[in-house]
Amino acid sequence: MTPEPELVLVLALLPLSAGLVVVQTNPYRALVLRGILGSVAALVYALLGAADVALTEALVGTLLAVILYAVAVRSSLVVRLGVLTADWERRGKELQWVMAEMRRVLGQQHVQVEWVTYGELAALQQGLAQQEVHAMCTCREPVGVHATTSSYRLYEILQREWPIPLTVHYQPLGGAKEGH
Repeated sequence: MTPEPELVLVLALLPLSAGLVVVQTNPYRALVLRGILGSVAALVYALLGAADVALTEALVGTLLAVILYAVAVRSSLVVRLGVLTADWERRGKELQWVMAEMRRVLGQQHVQVEWVTYGELAALQQGLAQQEVHAMCTCREPVGVHATTSSYRLYEILQREWPIPLTVHYQPLGGAKEGH
């Protein structure tokens, strides 16, 4: 028995779309491709006569999975940086430039940057310790901008991609600062 040409064509799309999902570096494109993969799988089930499985794949495997992944990707691709209100008022232009550079550097990793202001240094440090912010930026007069992060991945990205000398420290969540 020879398989139908439509079925062969659709079956060929399954490994192709799955391979494209795996090699995709942009998480939003991967979401779109994941939706396409689920739709192709639902079409295969429908062509094979399993309408109930096709409907389940379309609703759960495609629609629900893509929506849940989209929420997870959106919430995990935001870096919150804490800054002191006094630093913002005193050295706002420099911090705006730092923010623009961070958006450029982290944007290459598809990460968005948000600033959170704190009134006191102790509150900012507590915000970092309690993971309200992923990093904190402070201005030191002789040195310039100083960043401390509790995320090792963020530390790695800034060390590798930052265009100017920036004092960056990685501070493990429960431990002392390690200067790198």
